Amino acid sequence: MTDFSYQLYSSRNWDLSETLKLVGGLGYKYVEGYGGLYANLDAIDALKADLENNGLRMTTGHVGFDMLEGEVDRVLTFTKALGMEAVFVPAPPTEDYRTGKGDWSDLAARIAEAAKPYLDAGLTFGYHNHHWEWDVQPDGRSAMDMILEGDGVQLEFDVAWGVRAGQDVLKRIDGFGQKIVAAHVKDIAPEGECADEDGWADAGTGVMDWPAIMAALKAKTACKTFVMEHDNPSDHARFARRSIENARKF
Repeated sequence: MTDFSYQLYSSRNWDLSETLKLVGGLGYKYVEGYGGLYANLDAIDALKADLENNGLRMTTGHVGFDMLEGEVDRVLTFTKALGMEAVFVPAPPTEDYRTGKGDWSDLAARIAEAAKPYLDAGLTFGYHNHHWEWDVQPDGRSAMDMILEGDGVQLEFDVAWGVRAGQDVLKRIDGFGQKIVAAHVKDIAPEGECADEDGWADAGTGVMDWPAIMAALKAKTACKTFVMEHDNPSDHARFARRSIENARKF
């Protein structure tokens, strides 16, 4: 049976301690952190204790690129304290990249350089996609291609964002292969539904063929971490419960 992780950003609008109690009680084994949780290093020990009390480990985390690039000692401090195994750049650092004005080639080079101290420390280092990274650039490559050319830079594949970008995600899984070390498990609601949740759906309740996607990820990639995520749930307890119940059947 697959042990699932839970992206705590999904529950950013709820109390953290109550969220950890909720997801631990539902049978999640891991959680994935996000930037706001690392703002106060003095709170890291309390977070670790809260995780342990609920039978959870924070094995992966999203860390803003500015922090990864410019505050290496800080990142290495909290990753070590929490026993983290991987850090992922969650998104491009400025709005320019999201509106077609950013220099993706430059950012890809900076990501590859930023990865070095974390790789040296034994961490997995990767990038988490949205939909901005797939447009073909003037040289014929996509931003995603550029980023993954960096030595040691892996991919946390947000499959649903790939679908929203118009990608054939099964072909992408074939192509990326061993570059994929983690995946976000979320779903897209049928057209016109879940408007109050930005069109996202709990895993297994939307239009994506998750059994086929999960089988491909397990067979063709290095993916070991499957992270439940919803960008804007109206009820995080419902999302967490339904998603793990459905995913266990994939």
